[in-house]
Amino acid sequence: MPTYLSLLSWTKEGLEKIKDSPVRLDAAKKAIESAGGKLKSFHLLMGQYDMAIIVEVPDDATLARINLSLASKGGVRSETLRAFTEDEYRKIISSIP
Repeated sequence: MPTYLSLLSWTKEGLEKIKDSPVRLDAAKKAIESAGGKLKSFHLLMGQYDMAIIVEVPDDATLARINLSLASKGGVRSETLRAFTEDEYRKIISSIP
């Protein structure tokens, strides 16, 4: 299953209800799992972004649907990157002519 890294920032609304953040994280986990994926790790960050998650989901469209659904609730903004595992990386590199 493809792996993705999402960098998250709280919106004004998300910060105003910061104490609800763990409940929103639990809801996100359930949304990911119900779409056939798994939240592999969650990290609170210091710096430009507030949080990072690593997820595995079946495909790009599934993750787009999850991200749009979560964003529509107004608590966070996200930037998502496709992440390749070490095995995928080695396969990509070995296929370079």
